[in-house]
Amino acid sequence: MTATVAAPDTGRLQRPHARLAYTATGRGPLAVHAHGALSSRAHEQRAGLFDWTPVTATHRLARYDARGHGESTGRAEPADYSYPSLAADLLALCDHLSPDAPVTGLGASMGTATVLWAALARPERFDRLVLAIPAVAWEARTARRSGLRAAATLVERRGRGALDAAARISGPPAVLAEVPQYTTEFDLPEALLPAALRAAADADLPTPETLRTLPHPVLLLAWPTDPVHPLSTAHTLAAHLPAARLHISNTLAEVRNWGRMAARFLAEGEPPGRDRGPRP
Repeated sequence: MTATVAAPDTGRLQRPHARLAYTATGRGPLAVHAHGALSSRAHEQRAGLFDWTPVTATHRLARYDARGHGESTGRAEPADYSYPSLAADLLALCDHLSPDAPVTGLGASMGTATVLWAALARPERFDRLVLAIPAVAWEARTARRSGLRAAATLVERRGRGALDAAARISGPPAVLAEVPQYTTEFDLPEALLPAALRAAADADLPTPETLRTLPHPVLLLAWPTDPVHPLSTAHTLAAHLPAARLHISNTLAEVRNWGRMAARFLAEGEPPGRDRGPRP
């Protein structure tokens, strides 16, 4: 007998100065995934890198485009793209899709920062966190800030094509060299790019000491040889988040196993006797 597969739930959530596009698939407790800076759901799918669908073995997985990214709307105001603002959007989506139960927060890069800021604002809203490739942060972020501001000015003066060309020259981190279809893309309208870049320049992760207050079980996923997402950030998070475990993947095959790792991690939190479906 063939199991019934729930149809994806696609919708829009109205927020101040934005409308968030999302899709939810699967059944069970909610898990919400937040993508990286200047990316989108569609870009992640085109890149063929992260596949979080194994999570749907036990959870309802929601993926959304951050304001101004992908199919979500936004405006050219840097404050709208601050991490606390993005965290407020994430919390609103959690309230919309799971008003009566805590959710699992998943994020990559900017999405990791979004999840952490949201968990600090309302820790009771989450039960577990999966945090992938946390970006360069704190004192080490100084050089990155100047580069992001320069990128915003470049777009204003020469258009997004100049930024696309610069991204092609720099290329992806070494661990992604085997992904033939992987390209750095900026999935925002050109009119919004400078605001998002300037917001990223001003943004940072919460202070390490603040993170000690978070009680959630945390799975940290990282890779080496990436100055934008250095292992030093992941190690600092692992040292300060009280219930964190860190996994470092050195090969593309290991990175592509992250979805199954996340699924197993989420299944650990399921109450005994719950029908979890097949193991990924």
